[in-house]
Amino acid sequence: MNAGSSFWGSDSDNNNGYAGSRASTPGLPISRSHSPLPSERPSPPTSASNGGMWPGRKGNGSANIGGYSPARKFLGKHLRKLSTSLPTYSPFSPPYSASYGTPSTPFPHSRLRSCFSLRGSKLNTFLLLVVAFAIFVFTYLHHNPVSSKIRYASGGSKIVIILAANQGGGVMSWKGAKEWAVERDSIANKKAYAERWGYHLEIKDMSTKKRYAHEWRESWEKVDVIKQTMRQHPKAEWFWWMDLNTFIMEPSISLHSHIFKHVQNVTYRDINIYNPLNISHPPSKADFFYLDDISLSPVGDDKAESINLIIPQDCGGFNLGSFLIRRSEWSERLLDIWWDPVGYEQKHMEWEHKEQDALEYLYTSQPWIRTGTAFIPQRMINSFPPGACAETPDDKRIFYDEKDRDFVVNMAGCEWGRDCWGEMAYYRQLSEKLNSGWWKKSFR
Repeated sequence: MNAGSSFWGSDSDNNNGYAGSRASTPGLPISRSHSPLPSERPSPPTSASNGGMWPGRKGNGSANIGGYSPARKFLGKHLRKLSTSLPTYSPFSPPYSASYGTPSTPFPHSRLRSCFSLRGSKLNTFLLLVVAFAIFVFTYLHHNPVSSKIRYASGGSKIVIILAANQGGGVMSWKGAKEWAVERDSIANKKAYAERWGYHLEIKDMSTKKRYAHEWRESWEKVDVIKQTMRQHPKAEWFWWMDLNTFIMEPSISLHSHIFKHVQNVTYRDINIYNPLNISHPPSKADFFYLDDISLSPVGDDKAESINLIIPQDCGGFNLGSFLIRRSEWSERLLDIWWDPVGYEQKHMEWEHKEQDALEYLYTSQPWIRTGTAFIPQRMINSFPPGACAETPDDKRIFYDEKDRDFVVNMAGCEWGRDCWGEMAYYRQLSEKLNSGWWKKSFR
């Protein structure tokens, strides 16, 4: 190049009236020549030779000065306003245009922060819902020590299961392997159920003791055991007595949902609904003229609050293999009279079923006992297996039905000619089959 010329052109190239601008590239049209340097943007020319126009631009006056016009400025301003209202792209979109391979417009940091804050609030709400649901399942539906403690604190402590154990053996007879197996399965069944729902479990040794050895009531200890358990658990409300030969078939059902939640609907006060003993009810007004209207009513006051004793009936009358009694002044009075030595000393030779026959006698002769007693269908808490109640083998109100998933089965009388261990093993395996699966084992 010449000394007076440079890459940006020589002095002779500046004769067009805009000194300091880049020269036109040789061989290129003027319209594609280099633009002026940003730091050396020229002012509008005043030379009249070009009519006050920029080189390379043929226009009408100063409306196109610098390529900017009022119309373009107006449109650009409003286009910017319109662009702010358009949907924004995700901050996770690729930073380069997929179609042209050119860098895309950078995402504004303010929008990025607002987008993340919006997404964060929704995400936090979703996570809170998930955590709340997990806590609900773990503490209420799932079977674990934590849920058992919560159920205990929320009402389970008011229920006590009394299990009569060690009925055989002792000074009466030796217990064999089958008797021990029956006792082991029965205790394990009640322990698992009580732990699941937070109930107390009292396992009472029913072997003959010295305190009963000199009296006829050595087979009546059931009443005395209930009184002892009430003293041991002063804050408990309901006590569920269960014989050793009973088995809870549906451990996922609580007593609250099965009975107490709607006790008025699952029990009946009028014994005439099912009366295998043919007890005259209600009491005759001629014989009991001194009774009030509630005592003379077949349903008493018909209120759930007045129910203090819930017992099932089988083909022979009252059955105390599985029954419920509530702590109250009424029940304390009943237990005292029930345990009175006068009754069993005079009637022990007549009452074959001991305290069970005694309760039937008290119910018949003492009208005040009827006002606090309610009956429950036998299959609700005391279903029988085939072989029991041989007098009525086809009575569907008595015998266990697998399709209906009865709550409890009682192998009553199995020691008299039946196989207690065989029946216990059968119903234990059936219960495991009906409640198999991870959901039924781990949840309610």
